[in-house]
Order: sequence, then C-alpha cells, then structure tokens
Amino acid sequence: MRQRRLAALALLVSTVFVGSVAAPARAASVDYIALGDSYASGVGAPGTSGLCMRSPNGYPQLWADAHAVSSFRTVACGGAVTDDVRYLQVLALTSSTDVVTVTIGGNDVGFASAMITCTLGSTASCLDAVNDGRDYARTTLPGDLDATYANIRRQAPAAKVYVLGYPRLFEESACPGGLGLTKRQAVNQAADELSGIIADRATRAGFTYVDVRSAFTGHGVCGSTPWINAFSLSLGSYHPNAAGYRNGYLPALTAITG
Repeated sequence: MRQRRLAALALLVSTVFVGSVAAPARAASVDYIALGDSYASGVGAPGTSGLCMRSPNGYPQLWADAHAVSSFRTVACGGAVTDDVRYLQVLALTSSTDVVTVTIGGNDVGFASAMITCTLGSTASCLDAVNDGRDYARTTLPGDLDATYANIRRQAPAAKVYVLGYPRLFEESACPGGLGLTKRQAVNQAADELSGIIADRATRAGFTYVDVRSAFTGHGVCGSTPWINAFSLSLGSYHPNAAGYRNGYLPALTAITG
C-alpha cells in the first residue's frame, strides 16, 4: 500500500513538473508609440500617404511587425520640429505606453533648406547654410531637446524611450554628377555634430540613443548600393529608401531592443 502511494505521488509530481515545463510562456504586452519627423514617418520609402507622409516601410512599422506588439501607433510627421513633438505628438502617450521611439532635431537646424542650398547653390552658400545649422545645434537645440524629452517622460513615465539619430548622407568617394566633395564633407561633419548633441541630451534624459551612422556606412548617396535617396523632385530626397529603413534603421534599433 505504501509503495503504491509513493508511486502515485511520484507520478503526480512528475506530471506537474512536466506540465510546468511544457506550458508556453505568455508573450509580454508591449504598447508602442512612434514620434518624430520625416525620418520616423518613413519619408523616402514607398507607400507614404497623408499629410504626414507616413509609410509602412518606415522603421517604426517594421519594428512593430518584427516584435508582434500588442498595440502600435505612429504619430510621426514629415516636417516636424521639436515643438511639434513636445506639444502635440506627446498627447498620444499614456502611462501605459511601454516603448517610445523618436527621431527629431533635423528640421530644427534647417535640414531641408540647407540641403536645397547645397544642391542648387554655390559651395560658399552651402557652407554658410550648414554652418548656420551647426550654430543653432550648438546654442539652441540642446534646450529644445531637453524640454521635448522631459514632456515625453512626463506623458509616458514607465516607457523605455529610444532616440534614433540620423545617418551621414554622403559617401566621400568619387561622385560624378553629384555634390562636390567639399559640400559632402561639410554636410557629413554637421551630421556627426548633430548626432553627438542628440546623443548627449538623450543620455542626460535617461533615454537610450540609437546611432545609425555605422549601419549606413558605404550606403550613402554616391555609394554603389545607396540606402539614401539622391536629390530628385520628389519629397524623398536625402531620406532613406526602403533598404535604408529595413537594413539600416531596423537592425540598429533591434540590436539594442532585442
């Protein structure tokens, strides 16, 4: 009798143990909101629509698809500046938001107007436009970013926030028919400085900075396999193409988030 009871007990323990091992793990619930400018909305990739020019081929949708999030919403908008994120886009965040991504700052320093000047104007006018942007980045942008990041944290106090930067736009090898080397170097140097400022302010805010520059190395405008669109009459000029978002931005973000 005692042996039968021990055997029954052993079978019960074995069944519970095996059952507990075999039980599937429940997927964590992740509520994800994407904020930012045209680099976050997906401008430059196919499928952009609406006034904000959002594309399903931008990095936010790609990341959401790869991580099977429980909810996803993007309020990123082409042309956005820090004020737009700070006062409008943050309204999409709540105390239950788990993950936030944001790319912002390029329009504050005059990215679009500088690139038009560099594409159509003289080398001297290009350098002037780039230097104006660098001056703004050094003197005013840090405060703009601090205020923006503070509002993000206020609206989403428990979220993990990932701040994605910008790539260097150009390769500095031969570029027949493209911008001259001096112009390209100036734009790339400004991109490096902007990345440093954004990284510093994001870190001070307790956010995680995602540097995408190395991911785009060899794939800028003038490269043999560019992931950034060259100048054209479309709105996607000097923005990542579909490969840039999928092979540049997405792996850089995934390398940090898992």
